Amino acid sequence: MSGLPAEVDEARAEVVHFARRMVTDRLVRGTSGNISRRVGQFVAITPGAVEYDVLTDEDVVVMTVGGDRVAGRRNPSSETPLHLGIYRRTPASAVVHTHSTFATVVGVVAEELPSVHYMTASMGPGAVPVVPYSRYGSEELARSVGEALADRSAVLMGNHGAVAHGASLLQAYNRAQNLEWMCEVFVNSMSIGAPRLLGDAEIGMVAERMRTRGYLGSVEPIGEGEAR
Repeated sequence: MSGLPAEVDEARAEVVHFARRMVTDRLVRGTSGNISRRVGQFVAITPGAVEYDVLTDEDVVVMTVGGDRVAGRRNPSSETPLHLGIYRRTPASAVVHTHSTFATVVGVVAEELPSVHYMTASMGPGAVPVVPYSRYGSEELARSVGEALADRSAVLMGNHGAVAHGASLLQAYNRAQNLEWMCEVFVNSMSIGAPRLLGDAEIGMVAERMRTRGYLGSVEPIGEGEAR
């Protein structure tokens, strides 16, 4: 036991579980990508440069939302500023950052992922934007991604990958998987012809239907650094 609240220990175990799933589901390669789970003012996050198949609960680093390290025998992920920035700007309880193939491809060649499928509605209004490239681990990247996520739950990152958040790690993970799948649909459809796209009005109506059926968590922004 870590001496931290039991919920934090449970979050560390959950991070390990989904980190291993990222490898199995081919959302990452090697030690790329990262996952975190927020519990109150604590954040459990994957460490840097550790293979996920040997990752243990004790390897998962615990930070405060303010950036102080409180537990873990490893160094936190280089993308810790990205995760903490998202928690400060959104009501997210979990963040999944992937380097999945098709999401990265779209982030290299396009400015957005257009609405090729109605599941776009689960991630925010309209097309999924590609946030312009900033160096990994930088405060600039954390700021630009955090701002792009103010009214949505997933974005693509230029020349980098993708990031999704949710009210639970399962929800964030499912969004990351769906985003990768939609990118694959887009890339493959472009090889055949011009894809038919759904309009913003239709995406809005689908989003409302999802919301009333409980499929969507809130993506309403909160104030910078605001406590929950």
